[in-house]
Amino acid sequence: MIDRLLDAACATVDGADALWRREDRTAVAFESGRLKTAGVTEETGVNLRVVAGGRMGVAGTTAAAPDLVELIARARASAQLGEALALAFPPAAPLPSVPTHFDGAANASLDDLIRMGRTLVERLAREGCQVNVAIERELGETAVGNSAGARGGYRSSAVAVTAEVVRIAADDVLTIYDQYLGADLPGDGDIEALVRSIETRLEPALTVVAPPKGALPVVFTPAGLAAVLLPLEQALSGRTVLQGSSPLAGKIGERAFDARFSVSDDPLAPGRPASRPIDDECVPSAPAPLVERGVVRRFVYDLETAALANARSTGHGRRGIFGKPHIRYTNLIVGDGPRPTPDAQGRGSRDVGRALGGGLLEGIADGLLVDDLIGVGQGNVVGGGFGHPVGLAYRVERGEITGRVKDAAVAGNVYDLLKQIAGFGTDGRWLGSRWSPSLRLEGVSVARR
Repeated sequence: MIDRLLDAACATVDGADALWRREDRTAVAFESGRLKTAGVTEETGVNLRVVAGGRMGVAGTTAAAPDLVELIARARASAQLGEALALAFPPAAPLPSVPTHFDGAANASLDDLIRMGRTLVERLAREGCQVNVAIERELGETAVGNSAGARGGYRSSAVAVTAEVVRIAADDVLTIYDQYLGADLPGDGDIEALVRSIETRLEPALTVVAPPKGALPVVFTPAGLAAVLLPLEQALSGRTVLQGSSPLAGKIGERAFDARFSVSDDPLAPGRPASRPIDDECVPSAPAPLVERGVVRRFVYDLETAALANARSTGHGRRGIFGKPHIRYTNLIVGDGPRPTPDAQGRGSRDVGRALGGGLLEGIADGLLVDDLIGVGQGNVVGGGFGHPVGLAYRVERGEITGRVKDAAVAGNVYDLLKQIAGFGTDGRWLGSRWSPSLRLEGVSVARR
């Protein structure tokens, strides 16, 4: 398909690249402990990008038998209205080896996933609580190529298991949730870790205490770090730099953060659903150090932003069936990253016995442990400022959790807070496509609402 499409396209345009992708999804959902839905969906499509007359155009189709001539015509028509861009397609190059497809995930039946969901429902059942579980298995196949002769392809598997416990008592609604996300089925240790994680946070949350207030030490768990890390993800994007809105623009080689703080993106991390040997623009994958020991090292680019910035793509191009490619991170790693485990597939990497906060609560006379914030992503994210009500947070007094706080909010600026980090937790874990430990930050503004 890719070869025929590119051969036909290159007869009428200056250059082109294309993607073919097939995705099969199997989903199971339990609500209030009962099986609610179970089903399978499939999608296959082709995306074509062309450069004609120095302008870029894109077209896509999900037709079962795509008309390649019509697809090329639509891409050429799009180029007539597209932006002028000197886009250079990468040549053929060796691809790294990374496991992306696991037979355990691929061979699991719908009944297997339903049994897994029932097991979680039974393990998490509590009097007065509602248990919801969702399991999704995705199997994919991707092929990419361009007019410069580059070709690549891989099969992929991904499994997401999300569990949620909801407790409603009068006007108090408490929701505790966690997720396993991997390229293979979760092992017994992963299921145990998921259950323990919810149990560990549920018990102290049953006691509600008054929130503290003032500029205080706050421990952000891996789940609670979204508001702190999201501004960095945007600021380290080449598109944000080009738009002139990144606070890190012009700071390559400069120390901008605590000397112990590092961030990297690794598309070759074992056992992760986002790992791949090649991006969607035929650029071979490689780890990308973004911040090393507090020093800004690079920004991430796809082919378009690299061309506009006179830089090289870092292999972060991602495209859907419709629309042009865009920048997307793969596996974002904060700190030194996960330690190798006996399981080369990256499973069973969570220590189920770890306490909340990863050992960072000691010495806190009065402060917060934040596990979830409401409204992350709203407001001027790239500027680094945040101010969010807490979704799930605990008061810490004399180094101990004394209960859950309600009607409180935290605020601060990540570029100030990350200049001097008070501590890194021992509870590093994967949460979605991000690995991080808990962080203790001093002087976070805590207010009562």
